[in-house]
Amino acid sequence: MINGDAASLISQIRDAVNKLIMSEFERRHIKGIVPSHGDILVYLYKHTNVTMKELAEHIHRSKPTVTVLINKLEEYGYVVREKDGSDNRITYIKLTQKGTELYPIFNDISVEIRERMYGGFSEQEGEQLEQLLQNLLRRF
Repeated sequence: MINGDAASLISQIRDAVNKLIMSEFERRHIKGIVPSHGDILVYLYKHTNVTMKELAEHIHRSKPTVTVLINKLEEYGYVVREKDGSDNRITYIKLTQKGTELYPIFNDISVEIRERMYGGFSEQEGEQLEQLLQNLLRRF
């Protein structure tokens, strides 16, 4: 029997993950980072010469939202904006040394989250969970 609790459960899981992330940041004395910065930083760890537009498209946020998030990351010294040498209209977002140094911490937190999310599930169950969530997301 379906109870109709999926939205509430998803919200509770998101809250629990965010609480875990914030407690890890606090424990490691990391200032200025919040869970909403995570997608940006993870993308920057994998890509260089990233524009605001590219970031917004990849993390499925509006450009103004990404601008606010980047402003905060820049304020705390985790990223910098750099103009393109040949086209001044293009601005790239790049990690600073301070931002790059967060990578091992982000990786540790990601491993912990994955273990809590998928621990005890078979490979097939984990794949099924992801497929169901992707199908649900497409409906919105």
